[in-house]
Amino acid sequence: MSQTFTDAERAVLRIVQKNLPDSAEPYADIARETGLSEEEVLSLLTRLKEDGVIRRFGASLRHQKTAWTHNVMVAWIVDPAGADTVGEQAAANPRVSHCYLRPSSAADWPYTLYTMVHGRSPEECRATVEELGRIPGMGEFAMLESLKEFKKTSMTYF
Repeated sequence: MSQTFTDAERAVLRIVQKNLPDSAEPYADIARETGLSEEEVLSLLTRLKEDGVIRRFGASLRHQKTAWTHNVMVAWIVDPAGADTVGEQAAANPRVSHCYLRPSSAADWPYTLYTMVHGRSPEECRATVEELGRIPGMGEFAMLESLKEFKKTSMTYF
């Protein structure tokens, strides 16, 4: 179902979809910028979160600036009948940041489940891939290592 946003909601969401103001009172700063009260900003964000419009609201770490310096996208062949169960189990692994089920795009590319695995070394990533491979229903896989990152940003909606 499509959501229609008020001007106030758009103004607040335009700010919080980026980095929160770096201050002791970020919600007061948002309120000043949008012409709302701090209570209105907090109420609006709480309501949008409770309604499921905002899926999550929290800090994002840049893993490259921590000890998590390696990652690999792994494409898996899974049985379509058990894909949801397999995907949920793979997504539960704390070293998996993204897990998607997609249609197979070509006869020579039968992979449908994709996991992004993070680690402190290539060996640690490989160990996680081996662990994921023990999930019943996980089939053959292809490891796609990142060579260069050209862009990584959050989606901007407003």
